Amino acid sequence: MGRTGLQVSAVALGGASFGYVNKANGWDPWSSEGRKTAIATLNHALDAGVTYIDTAPLYGNGNSESLVGEVMRTRRDECVLASKVWFEKDRQGVLDSVHESLKRLQTDRIDVLQVHGRMYTAADYEHIVNGGPLDALRKLKEQGKIGFIGITTEEPWTVLPFLAQGEFDVFQIAYNIIYQSASRHFLVEAAKANAGVVTMRTMTSGVFQRAAQYLAPEWQDARDLYEVALKFVLSDSRVHSALVGMRWPHEVDRNARIADEWEPSIDLAALPRLTVDVYKAEDAE
Repeated sequence: MGRTGLQVSAVALGGASFGYVNKANGWDPWSSEGRKTAIATLNHALDAGVTYIDTAPLYGNGNSESLVGEVMRTRRDECVLASKVWFEKDRQGVLDSVHESLKRLQTDRIDVLQVHGRMYTAADYEHIVNGGPLDALRKLKEQGKIGFIGITTEEPWTVLPFLAQGEFDVFQIAYNIIYQSASRHFLVEAAKANAGVVTMRTMTSGVFQRAAQYLAPEWQDARDLYEVALKFVLSDSRVHSALVGMRWPHEVDRNARIADEWEPSIDLAALPRLTVDVYKAEDAE
């Protein structure tokens, strides 16, 4: 994972699904059955070679972290563990939040602790970097309670200042087959800095697939659109690990199999994304 030196699997397990009920799919991570299934899925992911697990206090008010903690209690050394702290907290709030996460996760260290936010203004940057949160994360890092400092965002261009700042080593960004703006700016700069890059919304959170139901329903008959979405992200060499929410063991098997067996035919980092570049590529072919 870039300059961190951490070794991570191409597909990572995202913990958001362990914090939210999805009635349409019969999913309730608070029920006894749901908790057992979530823990079984986490264990199965580790068995299948999924070595990056990402969670957050925000997911179900700590429920996701608690479920992950049940597995970390005995298998902590088998993965790179990532969690988060909400970006609006002050210095003490960050310290308190991370200590609470450590308890729920049943561990004494978190490998990647990320500032958790959606997009950032100049005022947000000032607050995080100079208003206390980063200072708290530095202290936790010095104490060995966290390994690397990261940040998450739905709008990749808004973390460019954090990339330039230099103390943030891992960036979790929204990047997928229908939201590719990061390829025009952030991913270019992240590669230069050798920063760690993890994708959220890897499967588009189902948006691509849902839209296709109405616009081109025959697409799903021709190809699994979730598989297409995953292969898109796995084809970009600038991405180190792709987060995927997996509730059941069979979903782990499907995604791990794609990562293990499929070889990209192109590095999408080189895909032309400007009209003039598309024309040049067509002319060259």
